[in-house]
Amino acid sequence: MVEPHQAHGLPVWHFDFYRFNDPREWEDAGFRDIFASDGLKLAEWPEKAGALTPTADVAISIEALEDEKRRVTLEARTLLGRNLLQGLNE
Repeated sequence: MVEPHQAHGLPVWHFDFYRFNDPREWEDAGFRDIFASDGLKLAEWPEKAGALTPTADVAISIEALEDEKRRVTLEARTLLGRNLLQGLNE
């Protein structure tokens, strides 16, 4: 499943790979072209697409805690990701 959006003129693509049963479904769906295009790509359950998705610049993990609280962790996985996260701290 993919949902296209726009944010201040920037294309944003939200992918949900939860129902993928085979990583080849990613290729069959034509997502390679979308990932190669400009814009922000957000993917839920990226492990369901296997090694076909490009390396995430930033991985966002959300962990459920008690009392409906959540812990959000941002992890840079590329140089661009490190630069983006450094920009958040400035």
